[in-house]
Amino acid sequence: MTLNKETLITGIVIVAVLAFAAVWLFMPAGLRPAPPLVGQTLDGRTLTLEQLRGKPVLVTFWATTCPSCIEEMPHLAELYRDLHPKGLEIIGVAMSYDPPEQVQAMVKQRQIPYPVILDVQSRIAHEFDRVQLTPTTALISPDGRIVQYRLGLLDMPKLRQTIQEML
Repeated sequence: MTLNKETLITGIVIVAVLAFAAVWLFMPAGLRPAPPLVGQTLDGRTLTLEQLRGKPVLVTFWATTCPSCIEEMPHLAELYRDLHPKGLEIIGVAMSYDPPEQVQAMVKQRQIPYPVILDVQSRIAHEFDRVQLTPTTALISPDGRIVQYRLGLLDMPKLRQTIQEML
């Protein structure tokens, strides 16, 4: 069997893509750069991770129908109130299946102090390893690396300690 040049090049490209995907998926947290989050907040501002470079950023994916997300909200609000003055940023990302008016009502009702982005087209969820389940949270270091990625409720004391070490 002989391989023509086109088949060989296609094979090399496939191997290179698979190798890159394997490195990305299995790269330990702390080495993987965060994707370029860009979104519109509920108050109409455009928010990007690039704007927040130099600060630890907690990106939390949530839904109004998620009991664990609702349970976690007061703890995240407290964390934000305590550590935002020292440099912590939190970005809430509402899932695409959440009706915007329902998200706005919950943000108002729960008095969420940090910015919330409506991920209407699932673009941000897709960029963050195709988030489908909530709560999912990524902690991003001041230099833009994902240092913690978690599905489910957070260990708040441990998270607080990790963030304080970054400040």
